[in-house]
Amino acid sequence: MDTIIRMIDPNNIDLEIIKESANIIKSGGLVAFPTETVYGLGANALNEKSIKKIFSAKGRPSDNPLIVHISSIKELSLLVCAIPDNARILVEKFWPGPLTLVFPKSEAIPEAITGGLSTVAIRFPRNEIARRLIEYSGVPIAAPSANTSGKPSPTRASHVIEDLDGKVDMILDGGSVEVGLESTVVDISGEIPMVLRPGGITIEMLKEVMGNISVDPAILSQKSLSSIPKSPGMKYKHYAPKAKVTIVEGEIHKVIDTINNLTREKRRQDLKIGVMATKQTRDLYNADCIISVGDRENPKTIASNLFNSLRDFDEAGMDIVFSESFSYDEIGFAIMNRLEKAAAYDILKV
Repeated sequence: MDTIIRMIDPNNIDLEIIKESANIIKSGGLVAFPTETVYGLGANALNEKSIKKIFSAKGRPSDNPLIVHISSIKELSLLVCAIPDNARILVEKFWPGPLTLVFPKSEAIPEAITGGLSTVAIRFPRNEIARRLIEYSGVPIAAPSANTSGKPSPTRASHVIEDLDGKVDMILDGGSVEVGLESTVVDISGEIPMVLRPGGITIEMLKEVMGNISVDPAILSQKSLSSIPKSPGMKYKHYAPKAKVTIVEGEIHKVIDTINNLTREKRRQDLKIGVMATKQTRDLYNADCIISVGDRENPKTIASNLFNSLRDFDEAGMDIVFSESFSYDEIGFAIMNRLEKAAAYDILKV
């Protein structure tokens, strides 16, 4: 198919473009659009045929559940069969925003969305383009990240075009996204809320509001690759560039020395070597492609640049990428969750 690409200014939204894209959703088509986290690939969440098109376009396993996006809290009543008090507290504090909540689902939710689970993941995005698209479509929109399944999530429309041009009806180009990592996912269907995927809403932020929050032990474990996924991003290899990624973890001077030694060794095998460094260390390496992912003193910059950097290594034709490790504190937990999956848990401790 021919994919329509429309530029849209998030600060001056052209409602004619929104109406055009909403009509595609209404008619059963696919529209890629920006959110504050990453670009999403949207379809009518109440139309099973449309939902199946998402899985086909992405090459996504059918048991990997999707997130349903809404434009108003009022829409929850159609999609869930219960709204626990825990959920009301989190909704009041963090919606609209980069937080997805997992509820007991209603009968309105097609099985294709949930991967056979009795729960449904729902998010109320902050991004104005996303909210207008949902509002004008008149239906909730199911939307995983708008990329080929397994590749780094898209933070720019150019990433979506690279992966999905010719596979979707329309791509809305609203510029670079804000957060750069997918939403935090919290399961509130049980007695104690459980974090299933870390993100921009950190565990520390959640604890300030809720007090008692648990964390699914599968988040940073290879065991999740063989388990039933309760949230997007839990089971399958994700976020990976074509190059093999290895994380080097330890005191930073030892990390730098180890990566430089490994670079010299792999170059003798005629391999192209990339290094994911930071603002503080980028001048201390000798590799074919050195990318500063951000500032160690400002981890949000690392979060916003992580997926883009992984894609840049592919564009540069690297065979192997060595990455520094980062703190697990605050948003660092989400950064390392994504980076470890990109590396398929190949971590060298020094």
